[in-house]
Amino acid sequence: MTTRVLFTGYAPVHFLCFRPIWDRLARRPDTEVFVSGGLRTGAAGAFAYDGAGLYRPLGVPDGRILPVEAIQSRTFDVLFSANKRIIAPRGNFGTLVQMFHGVSFRNRAVRSESLDYDALFLIGPYMRRKFAEQGLLAEADRRGVPIGFPKTDPLVAGNFDRAALLARYGFDGSRPVLLYAPTGEAHNSLETMGEAVIRDLSSCGHFDLLIKPHDHPKNGRDWFAELAPLEGPHTKLARDHDVVPLLLLSDLLITDASSVANEYTLLDRPILFLDVPELLRESRESGAALDLEGWGRKGGVVVERAEDAADATIEALADPGRLADVRRAIAKDLFYNPGRATDAAMDWLARRFPASERLAS
Repeated sequence: MTTRVLFTGYAPVHFLCFRPIWDRLARRPDTEVFVSGGLRTGAAGAFAYDGAGLYRPLGVPDGRILPVEAIQSRTFDVLFSANKRIIAPRGNFGTLVQMFHGVSFRNRAVRSESLDYDALFLIGPYMRRKFAEQGLLAEADRRGVPIGFPKTDPLVAGNFDRAALLARYGFDGSRPVLLYAPTGEAHNSLETMGEAVIRDLSSCGHFDLLIKPHDHPKNGRDWFAELAPLEGPHTKLARDHDVVPLLLLSDLLITDASSVANEYTLLDRPILFLDVPELLRESRESGAALDLEGWGRKGGVVVERAEDAADATIEALADPGRLADVRRAIAKDLFYNPGRATDAAMDWLARRFPASERLAS
């Protein structure tokens, strides 16, 4: 019996959250796995989707990319999504799975729309508590499945070619590598102080700096074009869709309110948070379950002024073990099954579809 699986999304990060599961399912003779959606243009209610534009660069064969119109007439046993509002067939689908595309102290994933799904692949105990605190998901609700975050499995395994990645960016490994990865929300640190921070870090001559703009910033700005004049031998724009290898490469992460900070706690390395008070204010006023009193930014150092970033970076690298206990506690609370989340997802699929029990292998 064949199990038919569909994934839909509109940004690279969405598919990257599913890709470890895709890699397993695509090898199964008893499973057909497809993707739909694509890079999104237009306005709500009239979006157009470029499936090839999204999925081809991420290695999905053309024969597995279905236009949104085509999925309306096909039947699927399980439909995965990592974005907030699912791109779904009008009917003809079975189990809906929300697997989220990160967990941050803004808790934008903790929302009532998530209850439109049959199963929530919860990333960790913290996320489960937040759903319960918002009155959305009781502790005993079986829709909440303790899976973890398959995207981050390689952070625990640590298998990557450091020398090749250094060479790709022209770095020789003699300097500490910094990764600057801001969120894409309005009033993020790139909009406020980011360019000044980049200039100071570049000019001080101590670091190799990688800059990874968000892959779908809310303001629509082309940060690659805007930041290109700041590139140099030791400052590079990272066009990689997958942030995980960049996290593995870096000795310190600079961010603001991005979920990437929580992913980085799995590596237990220093983190700098560029302060974004306007972004936080808007998050609070929008009704998001903003949580600065819990873990918040406690796993790193908050930098309020651009001119302090270089000194804060030097201090953090001089004492990388500072806040290590906090970072480890954060990682333990935020992630179920670290390094084994893909296994947990495949086990769940095997239980849900016992006729295809080999899915777990």
